[in-house]
Amino acid sequence: MFCVERSELSSQAALLACAVQFLTRLPVKVAGFTPEWINRSARYFPLVGQGVGLACALVLLGAAELWPGWLAALLALLTGVLLTGALHEDGLADTADGLLGGADAAQRLAIMKDSRIGAYGALALGFCIALKLAGLAALTPLHAAIALVAAHGVARAATVVLMHALPYAGFEASAKLSTKNQPPGRGELALALALAAWPLAFLNAGQVALGLGICACLTLCMGWAARRLIGGQRGDTLGAVEQICEAGFLLGCAAHWS
Repeated sequence: MFCVERSELSSQAALLACAVQFLTRLPVKVAGFTPEWINRSARYFPLVGQGVGLACALVLLGAAELWPGWLAALLALLTGVLLTGALHEDGLADTADGLLGGADAAQRLAIMKDSRIGAYGALALGFCIALKLAGLAALTPLHAAIALVAAHGVARAATVVLMHALPYAGFEASAKLSTKNQPPGRGELALALALAAWPLAFLNAGQVALGLGICACLTLCMGWAARRLIGGQRGDTLGAVEQICEAGFLLGCAAHWS
């Protein structure tokens, strides 16, 4: 375990380390950490996502030398789950159970806080993993590896969009993200989007456009549903939009263009 000392010169490094600490299971410790740092570190969420995606891509390329596309893709997805501790998958399951299973906002929030998984959550996880697996298996190993890096970055950028656009829903005591300071501002959102963009240059332009279009639609739909059904965003809905945007982007990359 290593420690990042907070100072004027290392403030950005500390925020990056904070993002790594929050989004992954890597043994990172930030000296002087307070929960309010998480909102400020959101600018680096796409960069951390790309790091996770790079690890998944390396596993996929190595596994593809031994096994067919489906098995290599499955091992790559498993790598992402291990690195993040299934943080986003848990959010997707809780969101599906809460938004689809509750009769009103209070009941939906109560269901989302319940650690048990229901039918809606299990189905959402199963279909999301299946779509990601199918998308990766439809690509060559090299293109799948690049798509993984890009998808993880774009999906984390979608979470920053919701953090910026929507208020927090529910009680502060149950918040995974700090509600005591301002959400990511326009400058922080712009940096997150810029960091998410660079891997796109290595992919087919038409497929990237389709992938980004799907992600934009999914982010808008999730934001609309969260605002209407529970009053805003929370950690679980951010995890849900990350997962569905990963799947959506990979499906866009896997599309065949005439």
